[in-house]
Amino acid sequence: MSVFDAEYEPSPWGPIAEEVARYERSDGKEASELVGEAYMILWTVGAQSRKVRKTPLVRIADDEGRYAVIGSMGGAPTHPQWVHNLRATPLARIQDGAEVRDFEAREVTGDEKGAWWTRATAVWPDYDTYQASTEREIPLFVLDPSA
Repeated sequence: MSVFDAEYEPSPWGPIAEEVARYERSDGKEASELVGEAYMILWTVGAQSRKVRKTPLVRIADDEGRYAVIGSMGGAPTHPQWVHNLRATPLARIQDGAEVRDFEAREVTGDEKGAWWTRATAVWPDYDTYQASTEREIPLFVLDPSA
């Protein structure tokens, strides 16, 4: 049994819940109003609720089947909730188009974070603006395919 078999609880913020529904309805073929055309859905397990949470995020990937997720929240002073979820349970599921796969998440720093950050800003240049507008260090997680 997977942790992702738990009950799904949509985001209490309507625009996020709507983006997830749009993505799932179209397998990502309809562009996001929040994160553009290159996006995916991140599944996490609530740190306290233990319910499945889904978040539309910018699609950042490499050629080895790995993804990165960046807890920017537009440069807000606090981390998005999914950051706390991944820190509590470092497992993720990604829906990328019609494909759904499981991953192990790890927060990265240093040179590895720098390499992924460069890849991320090539897709979404505003990440640099977000980091400059907040005092917190924006976390970056690499998602490695589960064995």
